[in-house]
Amino acid sequence: MSNSFYDKILSYKKKQEEKNPMDLEEFYGNTIIEPFRIRSVEPIRFTTMAERTELLKQAGYNPFLLKAEDVLIDLLTDSGTGAMSSAQWSAMIASDESYAGASSFYKFESAVRDITGFKHVIPTHQGRAAENILFTTIAKKGDVIPNNTHFDTTRAHVEHNEAEALDLVIEEGKEPQKIHPFKGNMDIEKLEETIEKRGVENIPAIMITATNNSGGGQPVSMKNIRQVSKVARKHGIPFFIDACRFAENSWFIKTREEGYENKTPKEIAKEMFKYADGCTMSAKKDGMSNIGGFLAMNDDELAKKCRSLTTLTEGFPTYGGMAGYDMEAVAIGLYEALDEGYLRYRIRSTAYLGEKLAFAGISIVQPVGGHAVYIDAKKMLPQIPPLEYPAWSLANALYLIGGIRSVEIGSVMFGLQPDGTEKPAPMELVRLAIPRRVYTQSHVDYLAEAVIETYHQREKLKGYKVVSEPTVLRHFSAKLEPLE
Repeated sequence: MSNSFYDKILSYKKKQEEKNPMDLEEFYGNTIIEPFRIRSVEPIRFTTMAERTELLKQAGYNPFLLKAEDVLIDLLTDSGTGAMSSAQWSAMIASDESYAGASSFYKFESAVRDITGFKHVIPTHQGRAAENILFTTIAKKGDVIPNNTHFDTTRAHVEHNEAEALDLVIEEGKEPQKIHPFKGNMDIEKLEETIEKRGVENIPAIMITATNNSGGGQPVSMKNIRQVSKVARKHGIPFFIDACRFAENSWFIKTREEGYENKTPKEIAKEMFKYADGCTMSAKKDGMSNIGGFLAMNDDELAKKCRSLTTLTEGFPTYGGMAGYDMEAVAIGLYEALDEGYLRYRIRSTAYLGEKLAFAGISIVQPVGGHAVYIDAKKMLPQIPPLEYPAWSLANALYLIGGIRSVEIGSVMFGLQPDGTEKPAPMELVRLAIPRRVYTQSHVDYLAEAVIETYHQREKLKGYKVVSEPTVLRHFSAKLEPLE
């Protein structure tokens, strides 16, 4: 990690402790300028708090079930919600929509191979389809899949195949306010212990999620990726990367890990993938597209099995659930996500929101991740027990007060166990996920004001109870009610 990163964080923490915080310009520099011009706009609708109160009630107090037109600032997810570039739109017009062997597929395949180096590229309609194909092919009852931290759909697909999704993030990754440059790292000692205890034959793959979404968007170091790769290869276990935000992770390595400051994000990404045997990818994140994804790997026999399942569930292997114009958009978007100007703006603008909240006294996951700011609802709302869902309560309050849609990453998302029991999640977080190239600094300033106002009203917030829920991924469609 570079000294400048440490110096800034330590100076910031010192000022906080002295209750004499420096101003934001002194801490991080000049005004953020978006590295693009806006030539098309979409209107957003303003609502009153009275209207939002009724709308949230009609949605079963679940932000997922709100209509998008009733949301002012939509930070539910950064997945597929970004704005595409003029280069992407022009390529989409010239796409090839042939059912088999479309030229758009070969452009897509070439881009994925160039960046990842993997031999086999299987397109899917989004990342969870890639997860479904992979785990349906390799996982069975009694197996365990170690990961730094599984995200919701990854965990669901592992558990759907009756395997265990085991999280092995380092201890620093479980402490929201702990300052560490790579809180997404996997605990190597625990990985070795897991292999020894469970047996190589019961571990069909090891995964790393980069960046670590459930852990606050925290990056994984190149050193840690090498270490995981070394362990995997020593035991003959395939190593896969959940690569949704590979470009953001590459930028953190460039700016925080010694020896990478002079390398390009693309060079860093290629090295990351070199240590793995394959990856799953939602191109709705660092593919800069509104839809799409892929499964990539080097193993010929595994690729053959996965292509067979792709044909059954997604489509012919040269489109795999994607239109030709989607593949064109991703082929360009993968490179745009690695552009240094874009990444500097992307990471800096997210940090800007985090700084404003932290300076107001709001506990967030530190350091700020790449795609989102995560509010520590457990610390903000100590009056609400974990199984009364403090993060869910905070997410709903943000909508009522400011028209902001966010997402809970806490005990609603992760509390329901495969056997039907419930236990508190390790952390109670509210994620403010920033869509790519969509909102300007003035939107972010308003957002910060709304979050800070909610913070000032935090003692009024109450817990929730679940009144109906599905058995899988319940947070998407559960209905809740506020507790009296």
